[in-house]
Parts: sequence; structure tokens; C-alpha cells
Amino acid sequence: MVNYYHHNEPFALELGGQLDELRIAYHTYGTLNDDKSNVVWVCHALTANSDVQDWWPHTVEEGKFLDPAHNFVVCANILGSPYGTTSPLHTNPATGHPYFKDFPKYTIRDIVNAHCILADALGIGHIDTLVGCSVGGFQAIEWAVMQPERFDRLVLMATDAVATPWTIAIDETMRMCIEADHTFGEPSADAGRKGLAAARAIGLLSYRGYYGYNLTQRDKEELPEVHRASSYQQYQGEKLCRRFDAYSYYSILNAFDTHDVGRGRGGLDEALKCIKARTLVIGLETDIVFPPREMQELCSKIPGAVYGEIHSPFGHDGFLVEYNQLNNLLLPFMRMK
Repeated sequence: MVNYYHHNEPFALELGGQLDELRIAYHTYGTLNDDKSNVVWVCHALTANSDVQDWWPHTVEEGKFLDPAHNFVVCANILGSPYGTTSPLHTNPATGHPYFKDFPKYTIRDIVNAHCILADALGIGHIDTLVGCSVGGFQAIEWAVMQPERFDRLVLMATDAVATPWTIAIDETMRMCIEADHTFGEPSADAGRKGLAAARAIGLLSYRGYYGYNLTQRDKEELPEVHRASSYQQYQGEKLCRRFDAYSYYSILNAFDTHDVGRGRGGLDEALKCIKARTLVIGLETDIVFPPREMQELCSKIPGAVYGEIHSPFGHDGFLVEYNQLNNLLLPFMRMK
């Protein structure tokens, strides 16, 4: 069940704006032990939510690395997402109307500052393991640099310490799709839906990649009226529109592009040296968003970090699919004394 924390004070944003109030949606699984030493905090990706069981199959289960019998698992919905935390669809107290296109710009560091507020409110000072995948990895690595003493272990999966030109280009292409929808900018939760569908379809090309599409979307007849890959793209675009909105998607993409743990800290190398958590970096064999070479380079810059790799044809989305491989990598790491 989703929980809410209301931070009834102004929340200052890195780019100069502020939210007059902040609501954070979050889920927990398991029981916090007496000495509060069993916390595993999961940072979710772009369009996911705080319900880890909903979007990460076979992880919050007995015998898995997020086993609620042993761990107290926490996941907070990120700032700007439409799953309960303050977002563009929420009411602006200053106007009495939803923010929509006027939602203030924010950064990955702002998302992490919201996590800090929630952790403090829950009485969680120390976190045993911090797990982040994709944009969740952006949050995790930022938090591990920001508060190095807070974490014993850090798991970074299909992510990076900075938004690269390649990932920014992918985001900009998706933003262009949304902006091309003439309804984007209207004061409506349905504004920009066609653009959002197109943006999602483009995003999936980078998430699944050549091998994933060719494995799952081949036509089953010689000359179909609609190609299977075409219907898949249409379906995925429509599916996202049923659960997301263009303003939230656009805002999160903008925040994604601000990611740079080296900003104001003497550069990436100096910032990554601050990490004190025992770190496992996991790459995905066919990921074209964060290729394995990039993940290996990230690993080399974090003191004492070790590298593991998932073998999958499903590209970036492999971390959502290959849960058995994930479990084999993470369970020994998280149980290591």
C-alpha cells in the first residue's frame, strides 16, 4: 500500500525555484529491525513508481535480494512523477490550479534531497544497501557521493555518473516528439498525449535495442496487414499514455539531463572518490543506453568497486527481465560481511 509523507515547508530547488509544499509517495516491505540495520533503499527508473513489486518482478520475494523477511525495503516515488509525489499535475498552492507546464525545473540532486527528507522522517539514519537502476542509478550515485557515511553497500545498474551527450540526445528526441504535439502546453492532464506516445516509442528503441526487437517482434506471416513491430510500438505508446502524462515525462527528462555528480565537486573523478560504500556495478551485455564499457569505466573510478555483467538480448531493459541473473549477483554481495 502506498504511503505519503507531507513536508509542509518550502522545498528549495537547485535551479533557484521552490515548491511551497512537498508530498512524497513511498512503499515499504518487510519490518525494520530493532537496530535499524536492515534497510535496503531502491531508487526507481524513469516511468516506474514506488511499488517495487509492481515494476520489478520476482525481486521482493522470499529468497531474493529484496526478501522482505530479512530486509526493510523502501522505495520513494521521485519528484515530478505522477505516482503520488508532487508533480506537474498537482495543485500549485499559489494559484489553486495544477502546475502543468509551469512546474518548476528541478535536478537529480533535488530528487535525492527529497529522499533525504523522507529517510530522516522515517527515522532511518543508516542504510545498509542502496540500489539504483538507470535513472534510479543517477539518484543512488548522487546520494552516495552526497552522504557517503550513510551507506554500507551501493548497487549501480545500467547507469552512469553523468548524463552523456548520447543519453541527452535520446531525451531531446523524445522532448521534440512531445513538443510537436500542438496540444502540449494546454492546461489539461491529457495535453501532449500523442507526442508522449511517440516519445515512448522512440525511447523503447534504445531500451530494447536490435537484439531484443528481432527476438520478440518478428512477423508470424509472410505479408501481414500490420507488422508486429509496428503494432508493438503503437501499443507501448498507448500503454504509457494510460498511466503517465506528458508534463511529468517532460519534466523528468529535463531532470535526467542535469545529472553530473562532479558538478561543483571538482569533477567526476574527485566526486567518485568520496564514495565509501562497498560498491557493485552491473552492466548489461547489449545495453546501448549505458554500454558495458561505460559501466566498467564507472567501476574503475569508485574505490574498491567490483563489476558484474548480465547477459541478455533485452538491452537496457534486461535489468527488469533477468531477475535470476540479478539475484545471483546481488545476494552474495548483500550478504557479504
